[in-house]
Amino acid sequence: MIRIDIPGHDTLEIEHVLLDYNGTIAKDGILADGVPELIGELVEHVHVAVLTADTYGSVSSQCDPLGVEVVTFPRAGAAAFKKQYALELEGQIACLGNGLNDVLMLDEADLAIAVLDAEGAYAGLIAHADILARSAAEGLALLLNPDRIRATLRT
Repeated sequence: MIRIDIPGHDTLEIEHVLLDYNGTIAKDGILADGVPELIGELVEHVHVAVLTADTYGSVSSQCDPLGVEVVTFPRAGAAAFKKQYALELEGQIACLGNGLNDVLMLDEADLAIAVLDAEGAYAGLIAHADILARSAAEGLALLLNPDRIRATLRT
């Protein structure tokens, strides 16, 4: 669990981290620089799931060695699938995403991080996020350094 005490807010006790794959933690189907190492640290504290339609067919080779749960779904209905997956988890959730199909998932998150990396981000997603990160690595590093989140979200 990752515990984040935020002045002026309820304490977060994150048990699950949901990661969109393409565009968020991967570019053209390949994990972004620094992401494998950060995920490796995260799995020591929380359950990590990578949600993807696996457009490039690379998610297994990229993510299986990291000890994460890989969840694939049909390309149609991605947003509804991600939301449903989040709803079925017990405990608090942090989500990272970059696309239109991540909006509903971020809405269900206790901590929502929008990622603006090499593949861009859906502009409307930012309104559904608690934090905007410049890259997947920076977004993941926030979770490993709760003081950064505390500084950003305190009232």
